[in-house]
Amino acid sequence: MPRTDASTGRTGRPPVTSRAQIMAAAARLIDQDGWERLTVRRLAAELGIGTTTLYHHVRDKQDLLLLMLSEYAAQIPRPDLPDDPRERMIVTAATMHDALAAWPWAAEVVTTDGLLGLVGEPLTGMVETIVAGAVDCGCTREQAVHVFRSVWYYTVGELLVRIHSAGGRTALRDVDFTGFDPARTPTLAAIGDRWRALAAQDTYRTGLRALVDGLLNGFVVPEG
Repeated sequence: MPRTDASTGRTGRPPVTSRAQIMAAAARLIDQDGWERLTVRRLAAELGIGTTTLYHHVRDKQDLLLLMLSEYAAQIPRPDLPDDPRERMIVTAATMHDALAAWPWAAEVVTTDGLLGLVGEPLTGMVETIVAGAVDCGCTREQAVHVFRSVWYYTVGELLVRIHSAGGRTALRDVDFTGFDPARTPTLAAIGDRWRALAAQDTYRTGLRALVDGLLNGFVVPEG
């Protein structure tokens, strides 16, 4: 599929001259209405060109999203990785988390294992680092895949909960956390409305470290 910068628009309409213009227009639509409502037809209208013209650059919506994700992923800075493989896994997962948190819609798009593998570098390189780190810690390759998937699910799940909460998709802010019955739920009653403040704290890295330690300790049988 051609990805050329030269494209002639219809008479009287501004031509699409670069992939950057397509990406910028798609980003505007996503910011306005969410990635779910992004279509090739809407993007063509935003650019002022015919849908057929846009199909010279992207095959379909998934191709467009993958192109955007790849462009974004290319901007993610590579972290300095520690020598210890366990620490490499934690630093890499935290980098993926922070990158997706900076562009929330991307976290929703890459919630399938297969799509993550299609995005390309540096995300696939980060997957390699986590899987290889688990192997270096004593896991088999099969176990290392399970370790990565558990870390990935935790990372994306944490992001999606926070994104949806911040975006008003949940009604947690309207829940009365002081109404628990001490006789039935004494612990929750004791916490009460402090739940809101506690839930707002960023404990991702603490949870990530505990998860990685637990997974590796569970898979790797100590010698002796």
